[in-house]
Amino acid sequence: MSHPATPPTAIDARRFRDTLGHYASGITIVSGIEDGAPIGFTCQSFYSVSVDPPLVSFSVMKTSTTYPRIAADGKFAVNVLAHDQRAVSNQFARKGTDKWAGIDWSPAASGNPIIADTLMWVDCEIWAEHEAGDHLIVIGKVVEMSPAEWHERDTEPLLYFKGAYRHLRELEQLAG
Repeated sequence: MSHPATPPTAIDARRFRDTLGHYASGITIVSGIEDGAPIGFTCQSFYSVSVDPPLVSFSVMKTSTTYPRIAADGKFAVNVLAHDQRAVSNQFARKGTDKWAGIDWSPAASGNPIIADTLMWVDCEIWAEHEAGDHLIVIGKVVEMSPAEWHERDTEPLLYFKGAYRHLRELEQLAG
């Protein structure tokens, strides 16, 4: 087993982000309702946790001003964006704007906003929160999810890799 040639040093935050940027991830919009109006934010740290019970998780900065407003209601939805929803991702990533301007959505049974034409969605009750450095890890119990017919669209996910949006490409089999 080989070891690094130099002893470990403090990790530079920018270099850490750049390194982790080599891990491709999907893009989601975490959404909720506050005073009858939709709220939400762009999030790329989303993953499944458990099948029994059905749990998912995402991470959010402790400095988020939107997540505490969503958490106050005890529930949230996660909308996984499709490859053609780059503008939606950008719109929700901006601060101080009407993130829902021009966004077509309908309520889940809970009332949480489900964005039209996403790749898939899950609606959740908050199961747990854990502090982790400058983030919160939020675990949600799935109570509703996109129906099978939602997935019949022939679409790909919106991916983020090395600081840019990316698309899936079909794998080509090598001859020989």
